[in-house]
Amino acid sequence: MNSSNSPAEPGAGGVPAADVDRALLAALARDGRASYTDLAEKVGLSVSAVHQRVRRLEQRGLITGYRATLDAKALGLPLTAFVSITPIDVAQPDDAPARLAHLTAIEECHSVAGVESYILKVRVASPDALEHLLHDIRAAANVTTRTTVVLSSFYENRPPI
Repeated sequence: MNSSNSPAEPGAGGVPAADVDRALLAALARDGRASYTDLAEKVGLSVSAVHQRVRRLEQRGLITGYRATLDAKALGLPLTAFVSITPIDVAQPDDAPARLAHLTAIEECHSVAGVESYILKVRVASPDALEHLLHDIRAAANVTTRTTVVLSSFYENRPPI
């Protein structure tokens, strides 16, 4: 068994390797630009050991990428809404995500259980832009929509760890 998969392998100060990996994941989830030196200080390992562990976490698919988090309001997209969609014709193919992929105002698309088939998170510049987007969604995917406008968000993009 290799060291990245061995929960009994001691990390810093006898800490199990899984705990060290979890600490690295948590630190990177909060700051994807953290240096290996900063990460090494946080988990009590050498810089080269941290570099090796991060590379293994990437190879194992636990780290799937790094990205910048953008300020939607500063980008001119202050209005966030959740749009639930339901096919008009239940016999139609379940291909709404593919039909909607070209609409860049759709930030997220989630398949859900319940009355609706999908819930979309959208960001637009204004109520008029939202109305136009809803028209485009209905036309592109042959669906009905139910929209909830976000008044304020207390946290977003919170890491799961």
